[in-house]
Amino acid sequence: MIELFGRGGALKSSWYGDCLPSRDFPVLADLYLQGRFPLDDFVTEAIGLDDVEEAFANLRGGEVLRSVVVLDK
Repeated sequence: MIELFGRGGALKSSWYGDCLPSRDFPVLADLYLQGRFPLDDFVTEAIGLDDVEEAFANLRGGEVLRSVVVLDK
């Protein structure tokens, strides 16, 4: 820590990165709906809630990048 602060470094907390969810999420949703933000390209697979453990194993094994849990109503 002495090296970090001694060279002028700083610690900064963040939640959702540097975005403000109440401002940025609606913008991102609008861009997605307009087809200008290819959110689907960031999802490797859609899974059910019963498949979560397998999805974690696939993630650890490097088989997927991101799984999205879809809950049926």
